[in-house]
Amino acid sequence: MGKQEWGIDDPSETFWFNTRTGEVEEGPQSLSVDRLGPFATRDEAARANDIVAERARKWAEEDAAED
Repeated sequence: MGKQEWGIDDPSETFWFNTRTGEVEEGPQSLSVDRLGPFATRDEAARANDIVAERARKWAEEDAAED
């Protein structure tokens, strides 16, 4: 999924969660392997782990329903 599909015109105006430090970054500051995002708000980025877990659970439910 590309940046445009996420509604992101300028990545520097987004927030990212650094999985190594556990901190929210404004704009992509760290290596991509160490960050989750992009998120539209600082609060969303701070909840990155919860958001990722929720999405994974939904995908697993959808996959199970297809079988």
